[in-house]
Amino acid sequence: MHPHPHNHHQHQAHRMVHTHATAHAAAGPAAAHAGHAPALLRRRFWLSLVATLPVVLLASPLRHVLRLGAVPGETIIVVVLSAFVYGYGGTIFLEGARDELRAHRPGMMTLVALAITVALLYSLATTLGLPGEPFYWELTTLVVVMLLGHWLEMRAVGRAQQAVTALASLLPATAERVEPDGSVHEVPVTSLQPGDIVLVRPGGRIPADGIVVDGESEVNEAAVTGESRPVPKHPASPVIGGTINGSGLLRIRVTRVGQASFLGQVMQLVAQAQQERTQLQALADRVAFWLTLIAVIASGGTFAVWLAVSPLVTAVSRAVTVLVIACPHALGLAIPLVVALSSGLAARQGVLIRSRQAFERARLVDTVVFDKTGTLTRGQFAVAERALAPGWSEEQAIALAAAVEAGSEHPIAQAIVRRAAERGIQLPSAEGVTALPGRGVAARVNGHQVVVGRPTLLAQVPAWLESALATWAERGMTVAVLVVDAQPAAAFALADEIRPESREAVERLQAMGLQVVMLTGDSWAVARTVATALGITQVYAEVMPQEKHEIIRQLQRDGHVVAMVGDGINDAPALIAADLGVAIGAGTDVAVESADIVLVRDDPRDVVSLFELSRRTYRKMVENLGWALAYNVVAIPLAAGVLAPVGVVLPPAVGALLMSLSTIIVALNALTLRVGHHHAHEGHGAANS
Repeated sequence: MHPHPHNHHQHQAHRMVHTHATAHAAAGPAAAHAGHAPALLRRRFWLSLVATLPVVLLASPLRHVLRLGAVPGETIIVVVLSAFVYGYGGTIFLEGARDELRAHRPGMMTLVALAITVALLYSLATTLGLPGEPFYWELTTLVVVMLLGHWLEMRAVGRAQQAVTALASLLPATAERVEPDGSVHEVPVTSLQPGDIVLVRPGGRIPADGIVVDGESEVNEAAVTGESRPVPKHPASPVIGGTINGSGLLRIRVTRVGQASFLGQVMQLVAQAQQERTQLQALADRVAFWLTLIAVIASGGTFAVWLAVSPLVTAVSRAVTVLVIACPHALGLAIPLVVALSSGLAARQGVLIRSRQAFERARLVDTVVFDKTGTLTRGQFAVAERALAPGWSEEQAIALAAAVEAGSEHPIAQAIVRRAAERGIQLPSAEGVTALPGRGVAARVNGHQVVVGRPTLLAQVPAWLESALATWAERGMTVAVLVVDAQPAAAFALADEIRPESREAVERLQAMGLQVVMLTGDSWAVARTVATALGITQVYAEVMPQEKHEIIRQLQRDGHVVAMVGDGINDAPALIAADLGVAIGAGTDVAVESADIVLVRDDPRDVVSLFELSRRTYRKMVENLGWALAYNVVAIPLAAGVLAPVGVVLPPAVGALLMSLSTIIVALNALTLRVGHHHAHEGHGAANS
């Protein structure tokens, strides 16, 4: 992705287009119309409710209960208010029906529009002299109740959207740009270009992705990546726009802005994921289509049957009730709401879904294959063990070794220097540092001749080192020896450090019934050591990158559904071959082309969160589909008057109330995804700190 400068209007437009597109996608068929903003629905609901109250008082059985006397011009009042509710409150459904019919996909809107139009026309006919009872109060209450359900539904969808919009709002509005002459000017964030230098004060938000050029600080990245601990930053560290600076003053060179930035890419990914149809969603749409047909046929059948045995008014009343009841609003909400919520929840936790279909497949995975280096391990050497000559302490040995290695870029040297830093050891100064090619480094420290290098430096292995060397060789460790004034003083065993979170991740995956496999290009000795430490039994080692792909294929041929977790660079073929490709520790580079899911952090436990969320998301979708359908299976026959002979009759308004209730239950059930997820993540955070 190339960074492209935005002007202010472009950026605003991008944000608006983005948010609308996502809301549209999230809400599915129910929100296909632009008039469905929660604020607009709220206004229509309240005004329609105010107009409905007099209609209910004057034209419903409530009138007799309250013993109201005659009101002058009451018929005109009722007709005018009912027409107003139909025209003002009902337009949303009429416009929605028009859109559905244009697309040759009659669904819920068509049903509602049909029900209220039939009710209004029939009522007007009775007012003009046709024998029968008008439906004014049923019509107005139906519109009001439908608007209420619809408004609550859109609010829930809007909440799901806020997860993405919240990401957009993380960026500050302005930034302090350092001009070439050194002066600092406040400019809109949208005017920043790659290459600009910005000043970020303590506690300020970082305005764009960039590289620290000056200053040291800790940055809180929790809102963006989900990492709970502040991340230390020093010159050359990358920073992400929208994260919060700690106590240091930073100068940052901007590298990416707008849609090319980390947040821009995350928002695009979430939007795309929400727009991608899932198999269940397509099923829900088909069900809505069939329900519409069933409702129309059932309504016609109900009318015919009742007309044969009762007056016209009863037949029409039953037919209208069937149409009203059958509106499967809950069905339209069942899947899209869960989709929107799960994408937003995942993004907030640093789990970015690039393919919804793949995310849905995650629940079917039975085998998780981990790349070792950089995934289960840190991908850098650390001092794991040491052996000391009699009379030497670890502090003395590390101080001398680190003093000699201080200037070196070699991974072994850096590991020894890091160990000294972790121990807070003051390093003496080394003079006359010289490299011994293929063997090590020599220098004078405090008047002693010190050499650090491979065990080949030793003419013979001293007794105190023999057993340690044998053990380390068996475990595939790299060894550095310290020789002081030609006498061996210490030896250090170095290994690629296992991530502290890896063991928990493996245990939790195994507890979920998943088989964990490790795949590495490293030697068998190293692979076995890491696998034993993590409790992994199935290991493939000394594997070339192109062979990783073949191993995944073989597992699939053996009947497994395979997820591959790797760092995305040399694992690309394997990530593509797997049923679910997960790139881990992508940091700011979220556009990892080969992966279905991108984990921003290096924490393997996020893989566990991914599977848990996928399983819970699917469960919620199935629950919601079942709930929405069960309601219709029970309600349509009741509305048709199947139980009328035993005195159970369902009036249209009660039908509408039940229908809205089922919609609200589906919305609340989807929102419980958040609650359960929140608790699961709390535990995860606690383990992190």
